Amino acid sequence: MREKTKKATFNLHTDVLAALDEVMSKGLAPSKNALVEQALLRELRELQKQARQKLWQEAVRDPLFLKDIEEVETDFRYGDAETMGSMG
Repeated sequence: MREKTKKATFNLHTDVLAALDEVMSKGLAPSKNALVEQALLRELRELQKQARQKLWQEAVRDPLFLKDIEEVETDFRYGDAETMGSMG
């Protein structure tokens, strides 16, 4: 079953449209819609990655977060050592 789509209108620079037409004339993409969607999905993933990186950068400066990590490491230290011993 195909996913539902919705028409959207965007203004793009003429050089971008010309490059898009060139790619299409060479048969390098299945359709303009598919290429634009693929590019947008790639960019959205990158923006989400950057947002996560920013959160991690903020977290490593947060004393409560660092204390929580330390407590988790302490809580699992013996369990991890026991597991490693049973693997060898």
